[in-house]
Amino acid sequence: MITFAARQRQTLPMDITQAEFVSSFTRESVCPKDGRPEFAFIGRSNVGKSSLINMLTGKKGLAKVSGTPGKTQLLNFFLINRQWYLVDLPGYGYARVSKDQQKTLSAMINGYLLNRSQLLLAFVLIDSNIPPTKIDLEFVNHLGGHGIPFALAFTKTDRLKPNELERNIQAFLTEMRKSWDNLPPYFVTSAQYRAGRTEILDYIDQILKNRAS
Repeated sequence: MITFAARQRQTLPMDITQAEFVSSFTRESVCPKDGRPEFAFIGRSNVGKSSLINMLTGKKGLAKVSGTPGKTQLLNFFLINRQWYLVDLPGYGYARVSKDQQKTLSAMINGYLLNRSQLLLAFVLIDSNIPPTKIDLEFVNHLGGHGIPFALAFTKTDRLKPNELERNIQAFLTEMRKSWDNLPPYFVTSAQYRAGRTEILDYIDQILKNRAS
């Protein structure tokens, strides 16, 4: 399937032994100031973000799962292993909120992504069940244009046959290649089968260790 450099390391993979909700914030300027590194998770509304976060942390119900798009409307901070923050950002795209609220959410997201010095990486979640969407491509290009490091996490992969999954992933990457010389790392995930958990946590661990060295 897809290989990752993290798999080749001989050290034990990272695991999450502690995960606790800290608080929710309305803007970047009031977020925690303790200097801990942060990894953000964001995607189009209803992409399966909460399910992925719960799977990664091993705590069912840590992030609230809802069938209604747009339920996350704040910057939600979770402290992981008392060492770093997992930040659950509002979804972009369709949500059952007013246009004014959509503008507020967009400003909140951009304020965090563009100004947060503690942010080491954003994981952009992409629904593997659908062809590439304009809004997803625009968002990753937005991150790239501002030099914000990110990786892709393809979600809901258990719903497709292997050939269909590979076709959709490659279609998205092909669209990215029209604007990108070098593609970001990407991970294939399934909250139901815990696929991609070790790879993502190992990648986070690699980034943290590189930062500390």
